[in-house]
Amino acid sequence: MLTLLTYPRNGAVFSLSPFCVKAALLLAFSGKNWTREDLNDPRGMPHRKLPVLRTPGGLVPDSSAIRAWLEQQGTDFDAALGARDRAQAQMLIRMAEDTLYFHVVGDRWDNDAVWPTIRDKYFHEIPALIRRPVTGAIRRSVHNGLVFQGTARFSEDERNQRVEQDLQAITALLKGQDFLFGPQISSSDFSVASMLQAMGTTPVRTDLVARILDDTVLKPYVNRVFETVPLP
Repeated sequence: MLTLLTYPRNGAVFSLSPFCVKAALLLAFSGKNWTREDLNDPRGMPHRKLPVLRTPGGLVPDSSAIRAWLEQQGTDFDAALGARDRAQAQMLIRMAEDTLYFHVVGDRWDNDAVWPTIRDKYFHEIPALIRRPVTGAIRRSVHNGLVFQGTARFSEDERNQRVEQDLQAITALLKGQDFLFGPQISSSDFSVASMLQAMGTTPVRTDLVARILDDTVLKPYVNRVFETVPLP
């Protein structure tokens, strides 16, 4: 039996982390038997982060490595795609995971209106008396990471303009079709839909949350992905 080590649920969403959600979609699509194990502290994991897949041969860390491991077992996530579409799918995955993701992080961790809810939701196991100072240090570290990465260097208006460009690009690709590359779901849908779902399920209704939930193309697309590959 395979076990996905994952962050806990976010309400009805499989996990707080879109990367854990992506890994779950990959596993569900593969048809293999698997179960979940929730963790809050990933420091004992190979890369000090989740998801991690526990296999009979050992731990497989990172959602991309989990995909590669499943492909080695025979799953083809892009069976309907030609070489050019596979290359474009990889670029969409990188856009979702290396660009859109940081907008999710900023909206959850760097937004003063959201942070108290995130603090108490993510770190509820830390005693209330010390929760603020402990999590405050973690938050400062996340902020510094966003500054280094670049997202936190922009004003709110600039960030909104940048994410809007990406959302419009995804919308254009979805025009007239169910998934990013047509009627068949593929690898890029798992990354993009997981990230859009995360954007729309931050537990405070921010502008970014509203942007996803009120969109007549993106919201149905996210629903369609999770209806096509249901998660437990």
